[in-house]
Amino acid sequence: MKPASALFGKLKFPVDSVTLEQVACAAWKATVGKKIASHARALSLVRTHLIVEVDDAVWKFQLFSMSRMIVTQLEKRLGAGVVSDIEFRVAAERRHPRRAQSAEPGDLAGAACISDDANGIEDPVLRRIYKAARRRESA
Repeated sequence: MKPASALFGKLKFPVDSVTLEQVACAAWKATVGKKIASHARALSLVRTHLIVEVDDAVWKFQLFSMSRMIVTQLEKRLGAGVVSDIEFRVAAERRHPRRAQSAEPGDLAGAACISDDANGIEDPVLRRIYKAARRRESA
């Protein structure tokens, strides 16, 4: 018994429906499993080459050594000729969320960051008006 995705690889879909690239990318997770798929994501299908983004160079090396086996499994799922090779690319480093640094009115370091352009205003009254307007804008 063949998986349904093998039939999708052989069918010709209308232009506005599911593309072969979408089917190949969807088959990636089922082929390699959840653990590997959490570190390697199928991005696109260029001709018959599946482009896969990996977390780092270690994952790239490990998956490259398994690429023939993965291609064989993809052929079983999608049919022959859909994916003939896999190209692994290391993903750009992602910035993790961080807490914002809040500036207290009495904090000198925070005041320097907040009022750096206000320090260029020589008139103290205008400087105070400018700072108050900026606080209203950011609130």
